[in-house]
Amino acid sequence: MAGNDLGSLLGGLLGGGGQGGSSGTGKILGQVLGSVLGGKSGGSAAAAGGSNPLGGLMDLITKSGLVSQEQLDSWVGTGSNQPLDADQVKQAVPDETLDRAAADAGLSRDQVADQVAQELPQLVDRITPDGQVPAVSLEELAKQQKL
Repeated sequence: MAGNDLGSLLGGLLGGGGQGGSSGTGKILGQVLGSVLGGKSGGSAAAAGGSNPLGGLMDLITKSGLVSQEQLDSWVGTGSNQPLDADQVKQAVPDETLDRAAADAGLSRDQVADQVAQELPQLVDRITPDGQVPAVSLEELAKQQKL
């Protein structure tokens, strides 16, 4: 999935729906995740998940070093979400990716890392409402949520 498509989808999942609101954050998340996940997976998060592309995306988030399995499990589960720290984002995401996302959004690298740290746990929590990763593609999830 291309970064722009992922950004649009993430913006919709975060409530931006493509116009105003959180769509800028979704674009930032899409750009950052697309770069991190694409670099670790040979370009295809869906392929890593086999029959469960969202599961593959979750696996790649942890394998990229962006979050620990414990953090991700808290976001997927129905309890409270463990926080993601902007420093974790800066350590896991290449500087050039943060710089590109920052330039595109008119923000600083620190602001981009802060936004990713704030929004990624909410995104994962939202796409796993029953405490489990649904066995659907991101596109199917968008259809189900009428994005």
